[in-house]
Amino acid sequence: MSAVEQILAKKIIAVVRLDDYSRAVDVAQALAAGGVTVLEFTLTGQGAIEAVTATRKALGDAVCVGVGTVLKAEDAAAAIDAGAQFEVTPTVRRQVIETCVKRDTLILCGGQTPTELLEAHEAGAEMVKVFPARLGGPKFIKDVLAPLPFLKLVPTGGVGPENAREFLEAGAVAVGIGGNLVSNKLVAAGAFDQITETARACVSAARGT
Repeated sequence: MSAVEQILAKKIIAVVRLDDYSRAVDVAQALAAGGVTVLEFTLTGQGAIEAVTATRKALGDAVCVGVGTVLKAEDAAAAIDAGAQFEVTPTVRRQVIETCVKRDTLILCGGQTPTELLEAHEAGAEMVKVFPARLGGPKFIKDVLAPLPFLKLVPTGGVGPENAREFLEAGAVAVGIGGNLVSNKLVAAGAFDQITETARACVSAARGT
C-alpha cells in the first residue's frame, strides 16, 4: 500500500520525537507490536534521517516510515533519498511541499487556521495536519470540514487514547499521537513493553473498541 493508503487504513501516525534516534529500530518494533505501523521521526532529534534508513531495512514493509518537523527543501530531499515514505511540516512550508510533490512523496503540511489549512491543500499537500489540535479540539475539525469537506485533516498535538476517537468521529482521516505514545523518558528506560501497551490502547481507541 502507498503511504496515503496506509495512513487512511491505520488511522494513527506515531509522532516519534526523540533527542537521539540510536534506538529508533527498537521503538519501531515496539510500536508495530502494538499495531501502530505508521511512524514519523522528527528532524528535531539527532540521527532522524539515518533512523529512517535503518528502520526500513530492519522492518521492511511491516512499517511505513516518514519524517516530521521538515522546514527546508534540502532536508525534505535528503529524507526522501534516505527512504522516507512521507513528510510532515508543523506549518505551511511551500518549498517542502514543492519538493515532495516533485519527488512523488506524500506531504502532510501543518496549519492551524482554516485559511492555512486551505492554503496547504491548494499548494499540493494531499493531507493537512491540524496543529496544535488541542487548541480547537474535535469541534474545530467538524467546523472546518463543514465548508471545506474535501480536506483530509490529521489533527496532531494533544491527541491520545482518551480523545482519538472523538477527532476521527468529527471527520479527521487520521490522528498524530506523539508524547502520549513515545517519549525520551520511556526510551531511555528501555520501557518498550509500555510503548507497545500504549500503542495497543491507541489502536483500540481509534477503532472505538
